[in-house]
Amino acid sequence: MNLTTRYLGLVLENPLIASASPLGFVLENIVELEDKGAAAVVLPSIFEEQLDVPEGGYFPPPSEYRAGPQRYLELIRRAREAVEIKIIASLNGTTDAGWIDYAKQAEQAGAHALELNLYIVPTDLAVPGETVEQSCLDILRHVKQAVAIPVAVKLSPFFSATGNFIRRLDAAGADGVVLFNRVYQPDIDLRSMRLAHDLALSTPQEIRLPLMWISLLAGELRGSIAASTGVDSANEVIKYLLAGADAVMTTSALLRYGIGHMAGLRSGLSRWLSQNEAGSLDEIRGRLSRWRLGRAEAAARADYLKILQGSDRRTD
Repeated sequence: MNLTTRYLGLVLENPLIASASPLGFVLENIVELEDKGAAAVVLPSIFEEQLDVPEGGYFPPPSEYRAGPQRYLELIRRAREAVEIKIIASLNGTTDAGWIDYAKQAEQAGAHALELNLYIVPTDLAVPGETVEQSCLDILRHVKQAVAIPVAVKLSPFFSATGNFIRRLDAAGADGVVLFNRVYQPDIDLRSMRLAHDLALSTPQEIRLPLMWISLLAGELRGSIAASTGVDSANEVIKYLLAGADAVMTTSALLRYGIGHMAGLRSGLSRWLSQNEAGSLDEIRGRLSRWRLGRAEAAARADYLKILQGSDRRTD
């Protein structure tokens, strides 16, 4: 069974990528991920706040971060020596200087590619959407000018015209996009009357938004598309591929079930392809994308109506 795919111009043995998570802080975990079938690993994000923590600010002191900048670079070097799969560094910056400087250092340390984690929450109500988008485009262009390795952009779905913005990123040189970044919002603890910063793992129900956008964008971009969020079983992997994804990332499933779950995802994908008489991913990738089905906008509205009508029938 040929599971080979291309992501960011890199040849991967299969489409399964372990996305950024605490598992990536430990070299032994990266080795095990390779053994269980991961084709690439995205290391946990290094935040600009880890490089230059402001005095008296909102961010934790450097001692509370799992990996400081130099340890992170050393992790890249050691991972490159220990495994043959692709190692992707993840950067989360706030200024051009922070993005560019560390992008160069990650490249020099041996990262095969970079993932720019554009986790930007525009809390200033006076800032228009165009300013936010332009800032993201500028970051991408500057990083692309600074490094020679491929650069992916990981986005949240909360842009006014998500598809158009992704096409602009593609035109600006993004080698791929990762859809989507989960936006973590705090809850309110009524007992303590404080904000609660707990982390909830994703569930398969969260697949639908990225599934829709991947289906709409497949065949429309120069760069790659990676699916992220909601991957719990091989079923979600298969759905993302049918929509048109080049690669599929997972974190929550590995944290929930353990690293060995990666082997189950791979075997489940192979088994489904065999049952459906497909000899390679190319035979199924994008089969249910909008560019193959046609009339994307009309189809999206039709889906909306069908879902509502189905809900009405269940209520009756």
